[in-house]
Amino acid sequence: MTSQIDAARHFHSLHKPNEPIVLYNVWDAGSAVAVARAGARAIATGSWSVAAAQGHTDGQEISLDDALAIAARIVAKVDLPVTVDFEGGYATDPALVGENVRRLLALGAVGLNFEDQVVDGPGLHAIDDQVARLRAVRKAADDQGVPAFINARTDVFLKAAPDVDHAGLVDEALAREAAYAKAGADGFFVPGLKDKALIRRICEQATLPINVMVMGEPDEAREIAALGVSRISLGPAPYIRMTAHLERDAALFF
Repeated sequence: MTSQIDAARHFHSLHKPNEPIVLYNVWDAGSAVAVARAGARAIATGSWSVAAAQGHTDGQEISLDDALAIAARIVAKVDLPVTVDFEGGYATDPALVGENVRRLLALGAVGLNFEDQVVDGPGLHAIDDQVARLRAVRKAADDQGVPAFINARTDVFLKAAPDVDHAGLVDEALAREAAYAKAGADGFFVPGLKDKALIRRICEQATLPINVMVMGEPDEAREIAALGVSRISLGPAPYIRMTAHLERDAALFF
């Protein structure tokens, strides 16, 4: 098994514009093993799916201890880099966020998603506040000696009202990307953005590798890859498809 540091460096190297790493998000050790057998180059959890698999809703409803236990079991069962959707770090205060990230990295994870929405609250953290939180994440990784891939997620698009034109939000997203890059982020995740022209614009103007979410089929992922993205996540789609199949199959017996 490769060392955590080597795995982290390898995970960084997989982020290439137009040749993105595709992450088929998992929810437990069993799904991680299945995805690894299918040929995945890295394993990523999805917070929505992890929560749903334990009977919870998303948004840090699952406890930090349970989330860490699931991450530990995944890391122990696959010989691939593992990145964890760590939501808002299970804290608002930067010091507490840093401590929680240290606990995560101590399990062997090599990366994490870290979002700027206020969990269980309105809107997003102010840029300055999120920068302080990101710096705490970066310091926690540096203190552990792990070159962890910090995927800074913005919910500018995901949390926008349905009638809001996403084109008008690109400047805010890019301002956050620039600030997060200076704070030590390694990637920039823009869930909720589906307009291909806007995705291409962000890829062209950002300095960080861009991560988008694809809920559809492989053909859609290939189209998105050509826009310059470096990472594609399937988010909750695999879990939703799996449970739909499970319900259909189970219904045959009742």
